[in-house]
Amino acid sequence: MQPENKATLTKILTYHVVAGRISARDIAAGIKAGGGKYEMKTVEGGKLTATMSGKKIMLTDEKGGMATITTANVFQSNGVIDVIDTVLMPS
Repeated sequence: MQPENKATLTKILTYHVVAGRISARDIAAGIKAGGGKYEMKTVEGGKLTATMSGKKIMLTDEKGGMATITTANVFQSNGVIDVIDTVLMPS
């Protein structure tokens, strides 16, 4: 990593983090309550939009890119990890 790219990398990484201990069940409930969409604010300050595709949770970034949660609810002492299949990009 070049020093001049550090800010960009930090922005991308923090775009993948949402504050709180949110499980896949919580996201699915938010999608249902939101009429098919659930918006989450990222630590970077952007937003991710969660939707359902069958039984899978899909995340859409601010540029329209989509990722699927492939492994949900990896509970850790400091939060919950959901593995996705694509890098999401902030605006």
